[in-house]
Amino acid sequence: MFIEAPELSSHAGLRHAFFTREGGVSQGLYASLNGGLGSGDDPAHVRENRRRMTAELGVAPENLVSLYQIHSPEVVVVEAPFAERPRADAMVTRVPGLALGILTADCGPILFADPENRVVGAAHAGWKGALTGVIEATLAAMEELGAERASTVAVLGPTIGPSAYEVGPEFRERFEAAGADNARFFAQSPERDGHSLFDLPAYIVARLGRAGLGEVANLGLCTYSDPERFFSYRRTTHRAEADYGRLVSAIAIEPDAL
Repeated sequence: MFIEAPELSSHAGLRHAFFTREGGVSQGLYASLNGGLGSGDDPAHVRENRRRMTAELGVAPENLVSLYQIHSPEVVVVEAPFAERPRADAMVTRVPGLALGILTADCGPILFADPENRVVGAAHAGWKGALTGVIEATLAAMEELGAERASTVAVLGPTIGPSAYEVGPEFRERFEAAGADNARFFAQSPERDGHSLFDLPAYIVARLGRAGLGEVANLGLCTYSDPERFFSYRRTTHRAEADYGRLVSAIAIEPDAL
């Protein structure tokens, strides 16, 4: 039902999960653990799926919070469950019992934790968010809550891999305009001249590496190439399907970890 990263699970007082698509009640295109509030799935199924997630995380069902994600560097400090989802792509908190849940279906879900200072964060890092600074903005917001980079761990969950991520020349040009060394994240597409394969996970890990964190890890799992475990927007597009489910990656400070 979910994957854990040893870099996070080795620390007491934290709960986290990179949930797969397995172990839920949704049907058809959404089978089975779809956590997407904005998908076309039956809302009752999504609620039950999210309830199952919170049971694994050890938090109350209403305490799994998620965002209206907009591919931005916007970060929200969470102190209580939202009445309405904020438009942003990352969250941070120091409140025990709140699970920060990021939704993805190819983009990079990043879970952050400073176990020493009891601050956690979660970020949705698609290409646009990563390029425009969602990683750095998340870390800055964590620091405002008392986190220190030297004691912070960041783990990248299931993300579309480079063999499945073909992009056009204008996409590559945008990255190279932001930094000439970004050319190393692109390789010539074997399918189409003028197109490239983009290594989003490597790009995210490189930006995390430059941030001066205590530890950075990558699960190394591709959403596109594993339809049994992961939803994928690009795979859905290639199959001309009507919609797709969303994976949830979440982290929480245990309620008794005060």
